[in-house]
Amino acid sequence: MLSKADVTEMIYEKKRAAGLSWAKIAGDIDMSEVFVTSACLGMNSLPKEKAEALTLNLGLPQEAAIVLAECPNKIFSQSIPTDPCIYRFYEIVGVYGQTLKELIQEKGGDGIMSAIDFDMEVAKVPYEKGDRIEIKMSGKFLPYNAW
Repeated sequence: MLSKADVTEMIYEKKRAAGLSWAKIAGDIDMSEVFVTSACLGMNSLPKEKAEALTLNLGLPQEAAIVLAECPNKIFSQSIPTDPCIYRFYEIVGVYGQTLKELIQEKGGDGIMSAIDFDMEVAKVPYEKGDRIEIKMSGKFLPYNAW
């Protein structure tokens, strides 16, 4: 029986071997690259038909589609604040942190986004189902040094 961690490792292997990007993997099943990356990393579940398409596209065993469609356990080992607004940011990082790291490094190389040379905007945006909060973050890319 495959676990989410097993499927993630298989996806990483196929991605590396074929030289694929997360955008390509997501585009091939017509979904968001952020969401698909997160699902491939085990933090979200794909709709059954999308999980089957991704599995077929990457040449994974059929059981991988079942695992990709299963609801994940989102368990965080760190202490989380109880303030609802701050807690939600911890939830975002818990669910999408590894996804953001993957996408930043895929696009920029081995490095991080600066929180020192950094800009952020928060806006309330009208939306048909209720106003939304939009957060835009921009940080200088800082490559790791090799020595």
